[in-house]
Amino acid sequence: MIVALLAASGAHWAALQSVAWTTMLAENLQSTSLSQALVKTFDGKHPCPLCKSVAAGKAAEQKSDFTVELKKLEYPPAPDRFVTPAQFQLLPQVNFSAEALTHEPTVPPPRAFFV
Repeated sequence: MIVALLAASGAHWAALQSVAWTTMLAENLQSTSLSQALVKTFDGKHPCPLCKSVAAGKAAEQKSDFTVELKKLEYPPAPDRFVTPAQFQLLPQVNFSAEALTHEPTVPPPRAFFV
């Protein structure tokens, strides 16, 4: 259930993007300093192939081919005059507590077994 929730919220794209950034940072650290590697990784001007596929996947997922048609609920016309009941009677309250549902045993238990 957690996996389905994460997939529905787009967490798989975030995980793939994290992998892409980590790979890019490791590659950039081989040739430049840490500050330059961080700038080159996160500036958005030097995307790797995985970053491009993540962006394309996100864009394809956001496009929806269907439109939702919301219709206004229509109720039947109300009568001109509402009729009220002539008598109104309250029903007695029923006690559904555990104490009300317990019953005393009618016959005492056999005592010869316990002796």
